[in-house]
Amino acid sequence: MIPEYMFEHAPALIIAIPLLGAFCTPLISRLGGRVRNSFVLAVLILTGLFITLLSYDVLSNGARIYIFGAKDLSLPVVRILFEVDALSVLMGIITFILALSSAVYSWSFMKKEETGLDKFYTLMLLLVTSTLGMEFTGDLFNFFVFLEITCISSCALIAFMVYKDKALEAGFKYIVLSSIGALFILFAIGLLYGQYNALNIATLAKLLEFSFLDKIALVLFIIVLAMKAGLAPMHMWLPDAYGESSSSVTLVIMGATQASVYGILRVCFTLYGSVFQGSTMSLSVNSLAWVLIGLSILSIFTGVIMALIQSDLNRLIGYTAVAEVGYILLGVSTSVAAKGEPYGLTALKGGVFHMFNDVLDIGLLFLVAGAVFYATDERSLDKLGGLARSMRYTTMFFIIGLLAVSGMPPLNGFASKLLIYESTYRLNPLLSIIAILCSILMLAVFVKVFYSVFLGAGKNNSNHLKNVKEAPVSMLIGMGVLTVFIIISALFPDVIIKNLVEPAANSLISYNDYINHVLNIGGAL
Repeated sequence: MIPEYMFEHAPALIIAIPLLGAFCTPLISRLGGRVRNSFVLAVLILTGLFITLLSYDVLSNGARIYIFGAKDLSLPVVRILFEVDALSVLMGIITFILALSSAVYSWSFMKKEETGLDKFYTLMLLLVTSTLGMEFTGDLFNFFVFLEITCISSCALIAFMVYKDKALEAGFKYIVLSSIGALFILFAIGLLYGQYNALNIATLAKLLEFSFLDKIALVLFIIVLAMKAGLAPMHMWLPDAYGESSSSVTLVIMGATQASVYGILRVCFTLYGSVFQGSTMSLSVNSLAWVLIGLSILSIFTGVIMALIQSDLNRLIGYTAVAEVGYILLGVSTSVAAKGEPYGLTALKGGVFHMFNDVLDIGLLFLVAGAVFYATDERSLDKLGGLARSMRYTTMFFIIGLLAVSGMPPLNGFASKLLIYESTYRLNPLLSIIAILCSILMLAVFVKVFYSVFLGAGKNNSNHLKNVKEAPVSMLIGMGVLTVFIIISALFPDVIIKNLVEPAANSLISYNDYINHVLNIGGAL
């Protein structure tokens, strides 16, 4: 029997454990690399244990509130409030899976770095902490604080290999865009605080009048978070950041990227829930939904077309990630444009489910690309070939990843994309046709990559490739972790949808439950 206090304090411990681990890592590193690696893995496993406990509690008993500070809400003191619902725990599970795979994969992949690995793992744990904070917080200002921490730690990780000029350039581009975006987020929060004297999401949602300033704040939130998510045409940072950072870094940055998508969902369906889901949706909201649909289609098309012309393996996968963000937001925006029709909930489920599948599929492809680079010191498709002979397990992982990300049955990407196709067809058949055609084109892109990298005799560089060996065991385990979840999601999509996706989608639709859960414990914050 698990004590109640374990459930009660789980939200705090999920943040505190990796944060404490981040500050202890430089000290633990003095005991040796193996001790440090084991310590980081233990921190993540312990964090995952509490995420599991919290997920069970929330999915069984409803959202859980945790207050840092005075419990008496009538006292005029500063406090931090977490409200963890079904969507939050789904995002927490995603973040944990990515972090665990990244940590194990890094054991071998980062061995080439002789110094600074204590800083690397410290930054990784800080990024995990801030990502979880974005997903659990119930206050807008704390969301901004955690967003800033993700920006700083992500930038440092992208530019970690300082001897690579392109990595420094990608990190600089990321921090500039992220800093400007964060200022606009802060400005939007200030607009709401100036009107309603509140920062708590539930309180603001209750008081929101959808004034002119509220509309400005909404547009700012969506633009910045869409940029952070990598939605075209604001995607220019993503291929650079994903392509130039190490594969293990890319994995945890993907978690922060999905947290920005979570922010869009929380703003639209909870903070502005009365506007987006009201009985009479305003013309401006309907127009905004169609603008997002247009940008989602643009993102899908841009990502696939740009991937088609790439010769660098990492950048190709990076552009594929842009397309996948388009699929996620196509489902989300379709649910808004549906104006309460039943297929709107299907679209929302498809978008949420694809968030889960996207990080697994794209993440696996990035880890495969990292294994190829580790073994060959090469990323150009023109200089690779014949690796299937010496990297059999990596080849198998790549085949699973390419079929999954292309939405081919029976793998997991097919299940979530099918929900998106079905709902977008009900809204406008042309949207569904474009989405399907782009998935087919994406399959063609990765078939070309498979042939270029793993088949043939190796182009222009055969002498360099003939002594290639399979990736180290820890890297194979990192890829295997993601593959296991891909296969589970592919074989049992109904289980994932019923137990994780549907509760998450319903928590967004039932925005009044989120509001009342907070307000019923003591009034406005």
